Amino acid sequence: MTNLITTGVLSVLIGVALIYLVRARRHGVKCVGCPHSGDCGKGGMEGGCGCRVAKRQE
Repeated sequence: MTNLITTGVLSVLIGVALIYLVRARRHGVKCVGCPHSGDCGKGGMEGGCGCRVAKRQE
């Protein structure tokens, strides 16, 4: 019984993640995980998915 519950929960989580990725792609997001993905290719950033944004120096 525990295996069925675990499998069900994991299936739902994976399904939700896939739906999120598909919707993001349909809305034109090129790099789904990139914080600058909304600016890629719109003239605000150079290049496309390479994101040549200056990274913070830590």
